Amino acid sequence: MRIAMWSGPRNLSTAMMYAFGQRADFAVWDEPFYAAYLAATGLDHPMRAEILAAGEPDPAQVAARCLGPVPGGRPHFYMKHMTHHMVAGMPLDWARDCTNVFLIRHPARVVASYARKREGPTLEDIGFAQQARLFDTVGDWLGRAPLVIDSADIRADPAGALAALCAALGLAFDRAMLSWPAGGRPEDGAWAPHWYGAVHRSTGFEEPEGPLPALEGDYARLAEAALPFYERLAAHRLIPGAPGAAA
Repeated sequence: MRIAMWSGPRNLSTAMMYAFGQRADFAVWDEPFYAAYLAATGLDHPMRAEILAAGEPDPAQVAARCLGPVPGGRPHFYMKHMTHHMVAGMPLDWARDCTNVFLIRHPARVVASYARKREGPTLEDIGFAQQARLFDTVGDWLGRAPLVIDSADIRADPAGALAALCAALGLAFDRAMLSWPAGGRPEDGAWAPHWYGAVHRSTGFEEPEGPLPALEGDYARLAEAALPFYERLAAHRLIPGAPGAAA
């Protein structure tokens, strides 16, 4: 199985990659298209030079590797993809041969978290509109809504949420997914020193989040603009413990 997990930034996406990376039957890949995205857009992201030096700037080569041999000869491959990386000209047909899953998080939490690492994010930066477009594309391929899982449900009940997700994927749940050693993983992208401080200090999923953060000004308007995209996908989210959740 090849899982393409689609999210925007600050969505619990690295912790989810670590969880799958703890399984002996999975290889993982961190943001395959990041270097190609920076090369295509010219955007000045933190650690841009290091990302371009370490990554593959040709999106066709990245797409080929997504469908190529699984690293380490593992049975399964988990790819952590960022929706905002799939700008015009990025190939997507490779994803037809993957199981596509959508990881969502309330935009108020995403904006508050992102702004602590990079000021002045835009709607394009946080990936909600792109995620909704990809959701529609995959839905057209499948003839039904693809899998959606909410980071809030994972943090509220990691074992229940991951067990439900694994069941929906046709995988046995592995409790090794619930914890990992502190520090980085060999698969971490070159950008990890800037973005992954919290997950490197962690040894598992954090406690449930409290009330939504209070945002003001441009940040409040940004979260409001992203909210309809989030709510549309959230209507299809996998609910741990609900009838049919593990179908």
